[in-house]
Amino acid sequence: MQIHLHCFDYGRGPQPELEKYCASVQYYPRKTGISSLSLKWPYIVHSRQNGQLMANLLKDDYPVLMEGIHCTWPFMDSRFAARKKFIRLHNVEYRYYQSLAKHTGNFFKKLFFYNESRLLRQYEKKVAARADGLWAVSQEDAGLYRDEFGASAAHFLPLFIPPWQVSSGEGMGSYCLYHGDLSINVNERMVMWLLRSVFNRLNLPLVIAGKNPSASLTRLAEKQTSTCLIANPGEADMADIISKAHINIIPSYSSTGIKIKLLNALYNGRHCLVNSATAAGSGMQQLCHIADTAEAMRQRIEQLYHQPFTLQEKEVRTAVLQQHFCNNTGAKRIVEWIWG
Repeated sequence: MQIHLHCFDYGRGPQPELEKYCASVQYYPRKTGISSLSLKWPYIVHSRQNGQLMANLLKDDYPVLMEGIHCTWPFMDSRFAARKKFIRLHNVEYRYYQSLAKHTGNFFKKLFFYNESRLLRQYEKKVAARADGLWAVSQEDAGLYRDEFGASAAHFLPLFIPPWQVSSGEGMGSYCLYHGDLSINVNERMVMWLLRSVFNRLNLPLVIAGKNPSASLTRLAEKQTSTCLIANPGEADMADIISKAHINIIPSYSSTGIKIKLLNALYNGRHCLVNSATAAGSGMQQLCHIADTAEAMRQRIEQLYHQPFTLQEKEVRTAVLQQHFCNNTGAKRIVEWIWG
């Protein structure tokens, strides 16, 4: 069995590391901008049309595994009708774009996100009917594809993760932490909610760390005397920030997919405080503290901030994560699903 990898290049150029695992690696540009907008097709799919990619895929009859709905344009080409096609789902994309639309204040972005959600719902239904297998990262997403789109081939397949070991420090950390990509509107809105509705009545240190915070978020954080905003930390810096936190606070507006930052915090941090949307379908509920209102979150933060993270909690976390995330088991399931 060999892997022939086809991927879109966003400016990083060829990655020699991939050649260790793949028989061949091909790179293609993504066509972004107005020219890739369509009245019929979702932008995230239509902008990844590529004639050379299609021609290369048609040179053989191998099964095709596509990463995310984004890369599934071959489903719409009749030449691939008899080809075995599988998708690794990242989200229920139309619901994710609904959430983006709901929580942006920019009228034009809201219009774009709602339209993209509408197109994605139609598109995901078509894809679900044509796929030989759809592998979701959460039980909830797999169930939604089965119930809403009639996709009997939709199954839950846990994320493949780096060779992490639970390294959570016992005892006390130094601050509360929110980390994530702050350039994403829903993350920015969530941080602003935490500052205005939760930490406005807490005299506890909060660190916010992430990519490209906006000027408005920076100004709001600066008004809070106990808040520190760290923009664009490197990988090593972020690992250090997570390891020194006492409470990782990870609420979300969307219940689809699984949050990588939650797994990062569970493997490398102490207490994890989330809302129901973050925990939904993750299988990690027993490892998290859950609060869904500002008042409940304030109360739980005050409680946890003075509560050491124990060796017993670390051992339970290790057992659950080892059982849930096993790369070898996941790889064997993929082989069985593709080749029987």
